[in-house]
Amino acid sequence: MDWRAKVELFEQIRREYEFGVGTIAGVAKKLGVHRRMVREAIASAVPKPRKKTERRRWKMDAAAGFVDAILEADRKAPRKQRHTAHRIWRRIQQELPDCQIGERTVRQYVQHRKIELGMKVRETFVPQSYAWGAEAQIDWYEAWAELGGDRVKLQVFAMRSMASGAAFHCAYRHATQQAFLEAHERAFTYFGGVFRKLRYDNLTAAVRKILRGYQRQETARFIAFRSHWRFEAEFCTPAQAHEKGGVEGEAGYFRRNHWVPVPEAEDLAALNGQLLSGCQQDEHRRIAGREQTVGASLMIERDHLLPLVEGFDLAQVSFPTVNGFGCVKVLTNAYSVPLPAGVEVQAKAYAASIELWHEGRCIARHERCYGRQQQILELEHYLDVLYRKPGAMAGSKPLEQRRQAGQWPASFDRIWQALMERHGKQNGTRQMIELLKLAPKHGQARLQEAIEAALAGHCYDAAAVRHLMNADELRHSRCEAVDVGALERYARPLPAMNEYDQLLTTGAGR
Repeated sequence: MDWRAKVELFEQIRREYEFGVGTIAGVAKKLGVHRRMVREAIASAVPKPRKKTERRRWKMDAAAGFVDAILEADRKAPRKQRHTAHRIWRRIQQELPDCQIGERTVRQYVQHRKIELGMKVRETFVPQSYAWGAEAQIDWYEAWAELGGDRVKLQVFAMRSMASGAAFHCAYRHATQQAFLEAHERAFTYFGGVFRKLRYDNLTAAVRKILRGYQRQETARFIAFRSHWRFEAEFCTPAQAHEKGGVEGEAGYFRRNHWVPVPEAEDLAALNGQLLSGCQQDEHRRIAGREQTVGASLMIERDHLLPLVEGFDLAQVSFPTVNGFGCVKVLTNAYSVPLPAGVEVQAKAYAASIELWHEGRCIARHERCYGRQQQILELEHYLDVLYRKPGAMAGSKPLEQRRQAGQWPASFDRIWQALMERHGKQNGTRQMIELLKLAPKHGQARLQEAIEAALAGHCYDAAAVRHLMNADELRHSRCEAVDVGALERYARPLPAMNEYDQLLTTGAGR
């Protein structure tokens, strides 16, 4: 019998006893209930809660010792490498095949034993209030996305204002220090200012060593970045994520609402555009217990933030020397440069790119590679060397990487083969290299159009391709006719030359 039906029955018993039969036995006989229930209803209009009897788990007895041994060993194991109830149930199936027991029974027993052993403690947390612009919390979390048709795992930076509830999310391929600092500046621009205090966990981009208490040995670059933007940094106790629970909850909310289903984008920049739109959409929501929307609160908070200043130099700078392969080593990878061996260059490593500078000029820019011991080579950087050594062109690694990147059209191979058949292998390759040297000035697309136009006209000559690329510059526009208007009054008739002709005739007769 459910609770509501029992309360109604008690009311009927009490009325019958008070205004009807008037005896316990008579009420019990009339309503078909036990006299004990009649006495209970007369004593109180509210039924007593039903006693819950503890049933012995007979099947669990065979595995109780096994489970207790696992839980006891977990007390000394790392926190993230302890058994879950599901994992314990799977081990029972594998190691105790005669013990046929349900997973729910194991879960209930594990929960009960963890509480008894002190492994599961339910803490009480104190709600906090924050002044406008006083604090923001920062964290990284992982997410998957479809970029260019490939599913990749990304690291997502999140910064959440604790006063307004507004948040900024930005995705990177790797959570490097350059990405960490760059994401800060993007977030400051989004919020329109800088928070006075930023709370972190002990991430390696900011902390080199955890000291006693709240003391940390921070990285020199993070200290300089913090000094430049004038905020205060505070770090959480290790393994105590609740100390920055605001951004932890924000990451879960944003993942459920904007990362599901798995987002699709052409590249990382397009994906971050989608994430920015998601952040702006969340400004219209209202957090439970607050009167204003997130966006309205953010408008108020912007007046209390520290003003923005000129950006910090985010690059990690080094000074490598060009080796015999025309490359410089930056971090763990080699990048090509159009300079001879032995020259020292300045390398600037950013979150997504590597810039190489020489004599105050950027001579090369590569997409940053996060592999190890890789070579990132640009074919244009080796054209002068290949012109002197044309035999190395066909099997060169820069050409192979250009093909793998899809930047070597089939028309290039056709014109190259035609040039070699006409001028020989060495000279034909040199002419092909001369054509490739036109790409930095006119662009890869323009060069491809000219080559394909030459092939369509069955013209297999480098000079013809150069002419087609410069054809637009050789065309001169026709001068338009100008209306002389009032200048016609200055027009004079053409002179008559008849008399002059007669003089010429007379002179010839003499």
